[in-house]
Amino acid sequence: MQYQGSCHCGKIAFTVEGEIGSVVECNCSHCRRKGYLLWFVPQAAFHLTTSPADIETYTFNHHVINHHFCDVCGCAPFADGKDSKGNPTASINVRCLEGVEPSALKITQFDGRSR
Repeated sequence: MQYQGSCHCGKIAFTVEGEIGSVVECNCSHCRRKGYLLWFVPQAAFHLTTSPADIETYTFNHHVINHHFCDVCGCAPFADGKDSKGNPTASINVRCLEGVEPSALKITQFDGRSR
């Protein structure tokens, strides 16, 4: 299935292909404050439809995940990095996907605070 996603103002927009099985709710200092519900997909399934020049990036802790956000509305719709096997991965904030009801998804807790 293909999903459309964006930041609040639409300056950052993208499509992503796949089936949302479950999402991750991480309790690290960043994800907890942002309220992320993350769906991880191979980077090849993610397609930015707006200019990469419109994206700001924040990293912290080990600096291995690029948390992307809009400099206009502040919304953070996705991040990128690598999975445990070194494969390029996108993490999609499902709260930024059109037509997806987060309360209907299976949510898996992840203890990022302890890492």
